[in-house]
Amino acid sequence: MKKNRWFLRALVLLALTGALSMTVTLAAEPGSSKDPLVTLSYLNETFMDSIMQKVDQKITARNSQIAQQLGGQIGSTSSGTAASFTVVTLSGGQVLTGDIGCEVMLRVGTASCVSPSSPGLIDETTAGTLNNGGALAQNHLYMMTIEGRGVRATAATTKLLVRGNYTVA
Repeated sequence: MKKNRWFLRALVLLALTGALSMTVTLAAEPGSSKDPLVTLSYLNETFMDSIMQKVDQKITARNSQIAQQLGGQIGSTSSGTAASFTVVTLSGGQVLTGDIGCEVMLRVGTASCVSPSSPGLIDETTAGTLNNGGALAQNHLYMMTIEGRGVRATAATTKLLVRGNYTVA
């Protein structure tokens, strides 16, 4: 009879241990400090999506904050950098000044060269030069090869294609 009691006690102890271990296993939340095992699918599908959403929200908030800050600082001068050609619209009398290597092409209206000395602009289309006050020809590509060169709009509305660093005043 003592042998059976010992066997029965061992069996009950084993059952209690199994039940306790199952309870702890089921109670642990996946990915928590109680269950640190994380799968690749969890990282790719759940974790990365939530991180990317948070990053997008922060970027959107920061962009709107920057836009508000710049809204009060924008005056009569603007500047830009165009890696490819971009359309810049000038009103009569405005001057676009380009950095060295900046290229412009007159598309609409009229414009003249602004230059403190010769040569003003290089006409890449004809391989010639354009000096201060000279009129730009439509659809010709001009390059600023010396600092301080630019283009003045002589029509009410002038549209240029611009590539490179420039300022408009």
